[in-house]
Amino acid sequence: MFNKLFVLSQYVVPQLAVSRLAGRLAENDRTPALKNRVIKWFIGRYGVNMSEAAEPDYTSYPSFNAFFTRALKPGIRPLAEGEKTLVSPVDGAISQLGQISGDRVFQAKGQTFSLTELLGGDQQRAEPFEEGEFSTIYLSPKDYHRIHMPVAGTLREMVYIPGKLFSVNPVTAENVPNLFARNERVACIFDTDAGPMAMVLVGAMIVGSVETVWSGVVAPGSGLITSTRYEGEEARTFAKGEEMGRFRLGSTVVMIMPKGSVSWNDHLDAGKTVQMGQAFGTLA
Repeated sequence: MFNKLFVLSQYVVPQLAVSRLAGRLAENDRTPALKNRVIKWFIGRYGVNMSEAAEPDYTSYPSFNAFFTRALKPGIRPLAEGEKTLVSPVDGAISQLGQISGDRVFQAKGQTFSLTELLGGDQQRAEPFEEGEFSTIYLSPKDYHRIHMPVAGTLREMVYIPGKLFSVNPVTAENVPNLFARNERVACIFDTDAGPMAMVLVGAMIVGSVETVWSGVVAPGSGLITSTRYEGEEARTFAKGEEMGRFRLGSTVVMIMPKGSVSWNDHLDAGKTVQMGQAFGTLA
């Protein structure tokens, strides 16, 4: 009953207004005492491991967002070795992974969503990934919230897609149809040695904003899908394991690869926790 009420409540609350307000409050640096109390409560409530943080003193962060997007100590997330090894882009828990069926991506308990819709409704953009491979990774509040490259790649396109802001936790994923293709999101398309790769950063309830290292905070605009292409001198190449973005409050990453380009590691399945840098798959 609680789960049903939780899901139903998300249809009636003003998702955008609540999330934008949370984002502004999380960025507030004018009341240090209140900020410190909130961070201390958050650490205790969600079991955040501050011993891994580059700055373990929670009072040193100028805002809640600065704490939430904290860096880790150097070397604490070593990259799995191997030229063909694809690594986990984040700390989190696998929601689902496997093969895309035509244009449909498995969500949970019989729920699927459209690959084309996920990538902004452009069939030409989605076509290289049909029948391909996907992995959906959920970042919980306690997790490290920077997003890294699973393989080396060159940025080709970034697409901002406006949408709803449902929660993306497992309960919502099981009960809200088309969840990841209806929430606000940023799709980043890269060229890699294994072919094109899409990294989709999915927004959620109370997520203040999504940020990329090349454009900063990706701010909502006119409510229209916005595509930015990167060519020539604007093209940027990232090494495997290099940071490419971060969530200001937690959410989900959907990683998509073409058919036959990668084999996910056998021990990975839904519910498995992963850490950034660990071996996640093998490139063909």
